[in-house]
Amino acid sequence: MDSLVDGNHTTVTEFILLGLTQDPVLRVILFIIILFIYLVTIAGNLCTILLIRVSTQLHHPMYFFLSHLAFADMGLSSSVTPNMLVNFLVDKNMISYQGCAIQMCTAFLFGAVECCLLAAMAYDRFVAICNPLVYSTKMSTQVCFHLLIVAFIGGCFNASSFALSFFSLVFCGSNIVNHFFCDFSPLREIACSEDSALILLSTFTAASISVITVIVIAISYIYILITILKMRSTEGCQKAFSTCTSHLTAVALFYGTVMFIYLMPKSSYSTDQNKVISVFYMVVIPMLNPLIYSLRNNEIKGALKRELWREVFS
Repeated sequence: MDSLVDGNHTTVTEFILLGLTQDPVLRVILFIIILFIYLVTIAGNLCTILLIRVSTQLHHPMYFFLSHLAFADMGLSSSVTPNMLVNFLVDKNMISYQGCAIQMCTAFLFGAVECCLLAAMAYDRFVAICNPLVYSTKMSTQVCFHLLIVAFIGGCFNASSFALSFFSLVFCGSNIVNHFFCDFSPLREIACSEDSALILLSTFTAASISVITVIVIAISYIYILITILKMRSTEGCQKAFSTCTSHLTAVALFYGTVMFIYLMPKSSYSTDQNKVISVFYMVVIPMLNPLIYSLRNNEIKGALKRELWREVFS
């Protein structure tokens, strides 16, 4: 253990991440699988961002938010996946005290940004379906930028609150973190003492962002459902549903795993289950989002075909 002696306490200066498994064969298999997932994540989200930038047919608020959601997905995955891949290749994965703080804060930053962007996309669908005549006014470029700024401010608040809580923890015993990244809960388990007020602040900030965004999404889709049920045209209903299915799928995947990790009582599941769900939330979902939006969205598929056709014949 690398440490500094401070009075009667030994202050931890680095942590050991146990990772997903100690089985050498399974580590090689997981390395190959997660490396493939990470490469697909970066490629898929970069392609989504570039396609939305170059295709004028996709210069709409929904795709503006989708391009930044793709950026948040890359940030969320990159905050933990490279270090996790290193963990598979070394016997003991060490991370410095400062590196642990940066990794944790980056994950909480992009996680909160993703929550806010999903809420903004739900509001965009609400305005488009329930108030189409004022859509261009209510979802103007200025409004979209304001919503994006709010999303990143929320992410910064979330990351800052957890940074304060992390630096309030006193580590004077074990430096072994039973996880594949510096998540806050396993860090609290090995801490000797903590500032309860700062812990309460970080919990309140994360809970507020989650609850507010869930309420926005729920209210938006309640009004969308009411509007669709009032439609007399079957074609109109199908078109309205088709514009929401991709977003609803992404919301269900993201919030389903987040609620399992952070809201369920710790006694109801094991640490290994928590690790598996965390991998799905932080590694797999960022890969799935561009696939969900491209495979279930005719506008994106059409724009991709047009850009590929243009490149072939240019």
